[in-house]
Amino acid sequence: MADAEQQIEDYRKILEITKHLNSTLEYRTLLQQIVLAVVDVIKVEACSILLIDPSTGELRFEIASNLRPQETEKIIVPMDRSIAGWIASHGEPRVIEDVTKEPIHFRGIDKDIKFETRNLLGVPLKTHTRVIGVVQAVNKIGGRFSGEDINLLTILASQASVAIENARLFMQSDFISEMVHELRTPLAALKASVNLLKRPNLPEDKRDEVHNLLASETDRLISLTSDFLDLARLESGRAEIERDVVDLYPLIRECLTIVEPQAAGREIEINLDVPEAAVVGDKGKIKQVVLNLLTNAIKYNRPRGLVKVTAHSADNGMVQVDVADTGDGISADNLPNMFRKFFRAADHANRVQGTGLGLAICRTIIEAHGGNIWVNSTPGSGSTFSFTVPAA
Repeated sequence: MADAEQQIEDYRKILEITKHLNSTLEYRTLLQQIVLAVVDVIKVEACSILLIDPSTGELRFEIASNLRPQETEKIIVPMDRSIAGWIASHGEPRVIEDVTKEPIHFRGIDKDIKFETRNLLGVPLKTHTRVIGVVQAVNKIGGRFSGEDINLLTILASQASVAIENARLFMQSDFISEMVHELRTPLAALKASVNLLKRPNLPEDKRDEVHNLLASETDRLISLTSDFLDLARLESGRAEIERDVVDLYPLIRECLTIVEPQAAGREIEINLDVPEAAVVGDKGKIKQVVLNLLTNAIKYNRPRGLVKVTAHSADNGMVQVDVADTGDGISADNLPNMFRKFFRAADHANRVQGTGLGLAICRTIIEAHGGNIWVNSTPGSGSTFSFTVPAA
């Protein structure tokens, strides 16, 4: 009787989980919900999702319930020498009660992430037309995997596959539609400028204005497409995030050297209070984030204002970097949207040129490092943008 009640409870959980999965289109949130649901329903120590990279056919870790993103993102699992590869290739579930006796168990993963896999249940993630990956339940708690576990995980995997594909399609279509909308404005300006230049009676001073507008809108198009490609690569996982020890002070000094002419043009003072500290990450990508925040702090500052860059140790082995300005600040209505793609605060949109993608790129880079990025601001008193990255 107890087994029957447990079975009913498990299926009730799956129905509840399915409702959540079908209503979630935010990709990372969706994956997190799936692995936590598997741990809860199948009663295991950990769960991981591996997805097939459409461009290379490689099997890559996308998320694991017991690991941070930076611990799994560079691990490529061989299709021909791994249990997950076998499941993905054959499109069938598989139970391994003792991985030490399994010849194709890919032991490199356990070594890299310092985790001991004893047994596992793997199920393919299938859409109507193909296998897109594998979900693995690892280390059954208090017994062996049962036929009921296989059924439950197969049902979860089926729902998860549809949800993952929907989230991917939504992410792509949403991004593309926003991009097309953003491209229309500079393209319309270019077309109008070309038509004006065709007029033989256009005064010379107006002709110079049109030439300047052409140059400005062309630069804007180049920035838009560059940022668009940069963000698309980061969000798809095609952009590699290096894991090196990076000295923070010299990196920020390099960034200051680049933005100093821009600051001098507006008579803005930059103060630096960064200790000798080392972080783990991609130097080029972290530099991109710091440069973006510094450039914004100068652009949105008041003339003869101040920018202050500080850094200190934070919780959970992280280092926090703060970039503060003395500008007009950000309204409470705009604060929740600052890291959204193509968002530009209405009170600044016409005054300062930009693509609306810079902060979204910063967020993607920092989250790929396992850190967080946020902003605090008081209208009339400036803003402080902060981010964390792992300490070395």
